[in-house]
Amino acid sequence: MSIASEIKRIKSELPQGVHLVAVSKFHPAEAVMEAYNAGQRIFGESRPQEFAAKCKVLPEDIQWHFIGHLQTNKLKLVLPYVSMVQSVDSKRLLDAINAWGVKEGRRVNILLELHLGAEETKQGFTAEEINDILADAGNCQGVFFRGLMGMATNTDDEAVIRADFQRIAALYNKLRDTYPELAEFTALSIGMSHDYRIALDYNPAYVRIGTAIFGPRVY
Repeated sequence: MSIASEIKRIKSELPQGVHLVAVSKFHPAEAVMEAYNAGQRIFGESRPQEFAAKCKVLPEDIQWHFIGHLQTNKLKLVLPYVSMVQSVDSKRLLDAINAWGVKEGRRVNILLELHLGAEETKQGFTAEEINDILADAGNCQGVFFRGLMGMATNTDDEAVIRADFQRIAALYNKLRDTYPELAEFTALSIGMSHDYRIALDYNPAYVRIGTAIFGPRVY
């Protein structure tokens, strides 16, 4: 199957209002162009140097989402060019992005990454930490809090995956009810190549799909 045909197939499965983030990390600019020519406009990257090189040679109307762990010393490679940072996973990173936005006179669109605790290697905030951050959102003038990002446990057990997505979606809905003044808090990003069909039952705004579109990593 070609990249173009996979883009078409996946988009045909997505309900209205669900946006495909084509995860292009580890794949060359030529592969991104093939997806672009098939109508895809949102792409996800996770390595700052790779991202910085790609965005210079690819069309300017691409909406780049950064979806990996972002070190604070790499912000200048990423923030000037991204539409959204989906993976804000620490208070230190949040503060650094906010400071950059204030300095540049911009507001960076971000998602807060929820850590479910099932896998110790994953980054992210607890539900309590996210609540505390949003309670203080008025003091963050360099970012827009757009919503939550999360990952289900890496398992073949659908019941476990569903339970994880349910927890993420329940927190997202609770936060929307708790902080109605955050009108821009409207996005839930869940679901990857192996579990996005399950994620669709929990009303995401974004699904992040790489391998199913581009195949195994190239780099």
